[in-house]
Amino acid sequence: MPHFSLPMDWPTTTAEAQALQTQLAAQVLTQDDLALVDVNYVAGVDVGFVAGNRVARAAIAVLSYPDLQLREQSLATLPVTFPYIPGLLSFREIPVILCALNLLQRLPDLLLCDGQGLAHPRRCGIACHLGLLTQIPAIGVAKSRLVGHHAPVGENRGDWQPLMDKSEDKSETLGAALRTRPGTNLLYISPGHRISLETSLAYVLHCTRRYRLPETTRFAHKLASSPPPPLTL
Repeated sequence: MPHFSLPMDWPTTTAEAQALQTQLAAQVLTQDDLALVDVNYVAGVDVGFVAGNRVARAAIAVLSYPDLQLREQSLATLPVTFPYIPGLLSFREIPVILCALNLLQRLPDLLLCDGQGLAHPRRCGIACHLGLLTQIPAIGVAKSRLVGHHAPVGENRGDWQPLMDKSEDKSETLGAALRTRPGTNLLYISPGHRISLETSLAYVLHCTRRYRLPETTRFAHKLASSPPPPLTL
């Protein structure tokens, strides 16, 4: 199984991080990968912060697919080395996520990330960045909209509208505003890497059962936000 590590030239400044996102955006693939034909394990990825936001805790919950039973989970912690800057959250979170991936006995076939994919100002949210670094197909499943606009979404499960970014000379589809349960807030779905928008929506809907959020996200969030174990001396 591969061991993931940060590139040697990992950015330390805002300008470096933005430049890298622009460079990586050109490498993002939004077509379905052949690996998606046989998905047996899906994983939720979530990051929480403790100790006054000085320490990041990455949780990964691996569920069997399609029955969505928890099969494995990992939790890693690292000191935070990049400041909080909207649009650059992946540089705070990816170092500890890679540590958590390295703790797994089996890599998932698909990642559902708590954050944006293509629906990002520079078209490289955390799902894109993580997908490119690991080459695991990835989907951005965000609870709020970062960029783009959409028409009103119906109230039924599965209703959705394309998330569009329109300028004077072009109109670009970045993702979708999706209703996973009647009477709940929308989720914002966008491809991360090696997957199309239509397939992303299908996987998110299948992974969403009784709640607004996918089971992958719920398991990972619960683990990431659980109280840290007491220190032993």
